[in-house]
Amino acid sequence: MLSGTRLTRLSHLPESPTIGLQLNLRRLKSRIFVKHGRRPYARGYGSYRQVQLQEHLYKRLPDGELPEGWGLWLDERVVEYPWFLSRLPPAPGKLLDAGSVLNYDYVLCHERLNNKTISICTLAPESENYCHRGISYVYGDLRESCFRNDYFDWIVSISTLEHVGMNNTLFYTTDSSKNECDPESHLQALLELRRILKAGGLLYLTLPFGSAQIRGWLQTFDSDMVQKVIEVFRPASSREVYFRYTSSGWQISSPEECRDARYFDPSLGKVMRTDFAAAEAVVCLELVK
Repeated sequence: MLSGTRLTRLSHLPESPTIGLQLNLRRLKSRIFVKHGRRPYARGYGSYRQVQLQEHLYKRLPDGELPEGWGLWLDERVVEYPWFLSRLPPAPGKLLDAGSVLNYDYVLCHERLNNKTISICTLAPESENYCHRGISYVYGDLRESCFRNDYFDWIVSISTLEHVGMNNTLFYTTDSSKNECDPESHLQALLELRRILKAGGLLYLTLPFGSAQIRGWLQTFDSDMVQKVIEVFRPASSREVYFRYTSSGWQISSPEECRDARYFDPSLGKVMRTDFAAAEAVVCLELVK
């Protein structure tokens, strides 16, 4: 059990029999991960991660400090998802997922998404597809969007811009033209997101934060790079929240406390750091056009 600030639930866990069965299967598989010492990326980690993420989706991030143990052993999604879903208005409207981070059954069934007209944009088709639920899929480069001006009420881009202009053939596509090293081109994608967002619309953007690094398939952002993102977007107003992984889980932090944070890259096959985080810190930006 988590201790500390009392959490507010946004809704109950989904009652769909299919989703419930999948959750139970994931719980069984996650026991392997727990039994073998909770080593991230080891056997059972994927199932354990999904179970924990599904449960954290329905918790509102409290103001001030997070409860001790929040997201222990888990990567940054465990703060990114609740942050976004806590901030997204309940009203109906058009929502773009720029990067396909919502494309999971247990995420799309969330009550804050049920009344949204959702489009998902990513480089290439994925194994999960929810067209039968009215989800629209567009495959292409965020730097050259096919959507018209001022179309979406909200855009969410969770841990995506750091991959734009980098080597996306490692995980996301077989298109060799996407093997790039153009670390400034995420700004072009940002301008496209601004173009297709309605006036007064909201962009929810998260980025790995800390020591600026280029890792082939991604880059991490420091304070200067984050400020550049804000300047290029030219928001009517903006809000920043920083999260840092600690020995007792994720916690609300500051850019000063996160400036030396680094990113663990599992593709390099190196030994996991003792803190078990992927991105040690993330910045979450809420930008109003």
